[in-house]
Parts: sequence; C-alpha cells; structure tokens
Amino acid sequence: MKGADTAGHQVPGPLLAEGTERLRAAGLDNPRREARLLMAHVLRTDLAGLLARQNVDMAASRAFFDAVGRRAAHEPIAYITGHAGFWSLDLETSPATLIPRPDSETLIEALLHHRPDRASVRSVLDLGTGTGCLLLAALSEYDDAWGLGVDIAPDAARLAARNARRTGLGARCAMINGSWTSAIQDRFDVVFSNPPYIPHGDLPGLMPDVRDHEPPRALDGGMDGLDAYRILTAALPSLLAHGGIAIFEIGIGQERDMPMLARQAGLEILDVRADLGGIPRAVLMQNCRC
Repeated sequence: MKGADTAGHQVPGPLLAEGTERLRAAGLDNPRREARLLMAHVLRTDLAGLLARQNVDMAASRAFFDAVGRRAAHEPIAYITGHAGFWSLDLETSPATLIPRPDSETLIEALLHHRPDRASVRSVLDLGTGTGCLLLAALSEYDDAWGLGVDIAPDAARLAARNARRTGLGARCAMINGSWTSAIQDRFDVVFSNPPYIPHGDLPGLMPDVRDHEPPRALDGGMDGLDAYRILTAALPSLLAHGGIAIFEIGIGQERDMPMLARQAGLEILDVRADLGGIPRAVLMQNCRC
C-alpha cells in the first residue's frame, strides 16, 4: 500500500487527505475537520493527540475508512463515534434518540437566568428525555436537585440511564419508560421538554443526516408541528409546583403558536429566548395563578 512501511503502518497525513476527499465528494461542509474527528475517534485520541501521531496500523486504517464511508452516507458523526458533547457533559448517543444539539443548550441558559439561586430548584422533570441531556445538564448546575426523565422509547430510557451513570448523576435521578404524563403524581420546580415539533410535511425536506438517521418519532410533530405541545401544555398545570416553571424547545416559526396553546391551557408566558443564531428556541411558562 502506498505510504506504508514494511510493517504495514502508514503516516496519518495521506490517510486524512484521502478521507477528506471522500467526504468532500459526498458534499459535506467541513470534510477535513470531520476526517480528523473520525481518525481521532478510531485512534482513541483527541485532535491534539492526532497531531503527534506518527503512524497508523492497518487495522486502524481500515476502521478509519469504514467510518469515512458511514459519514459519506450522511450518518451523523455522533452515531459513528457513539458520543456527543452537551453543556459540560459528554453523553453516549445512539440512533434510539436525537443527537443533543447546541441549540438546546438555550433551555439550560434560560433556566440559569430565571433561577440564578442554585438552591431554588429541588426537582426537575424532563418529558421525552432522549439522551437525558437537558435533565442531566440541569442537575449538574443545581446540586440540591433530583430529577425524573421520561421517554416512550425503552431504548432511549435505557440510554438516558447509562448517561446518568456516565456523568456521575445516577444517584440523583431516575429514567423511566413511559408516555409523557402517565403515572406522574409529583409536582416539579422545573419541567423540560424538547418534543417532536417538525411539521409532518416538512420531514422529507430535512437534511439527510437527520431525515435518514435520527428517529422519526422524535421529529414528527404532526400536520402543523404542534401536536406534542397540545398534550404537554394541557398537562403542565398538574405537573408544576407552586412557583415552578416549564421550559420547552420550539422550532422555527413556532414562537407565536406554541405560546398561544400555553395561554389556552392557563399558563403565563415568562420569556421566549433565542439561540445563538437568533432563532426563538426556548419558551418559559408558569401557572397563571402562581
């Protein structure tokens, strides 16, 4: 093999160059960076460690090009590597759940803004918890809080439980398999949800990374994208503790319709916060009587 020594080792540079070209040919936006991330994953190092690497053995070379092939087919990097960062946490990922996204960190920022006193939050509920990212990020900031994550997909609930243990927060939360509001008798200081909110007709137009790989049940919000919010806002008055707040993620263009549903359910809108791209992303609510 070109570039290989007598022991079958190769230097990383040519491998990265070839991987970059394959990803570029697949139409990916950042082919060199993604090639480096994939090689770092295969070699079990970080990007800094990759720079110091002198050679790559044949098994690692094959694993690298296998990963490049998966990424060229638009499989998300987080599914290939099996983990993703969110807030200050490193979380396990799988096709059972959506991949945690920086946009969703807006919900944690909103919570910190409205509840700056770290002793003010004692209980957190996350409806449709997925990887557990929102619940676990909140617990990492509020040391006295306990949390409950609920997901209708058994594999997602199990993944969230593994992430709780992975982050050292397993003793402070429970992750259960169930519908959003079934058998929940307690009231909570904070209720999170990042529900399905993509209008059904928009699903075919999503990027192939999302459309072809992430779970449709976590994306499809019904004909107008608001089905989940109708259910969730109706349930909130019985889930919120006195003075408690709910923080929901919304999609593009939903900053009017979703708050309207909340008001119809007897909730007061406290804030609508934008993500780093300036898109309204987090809606904060509380009971009007609080």
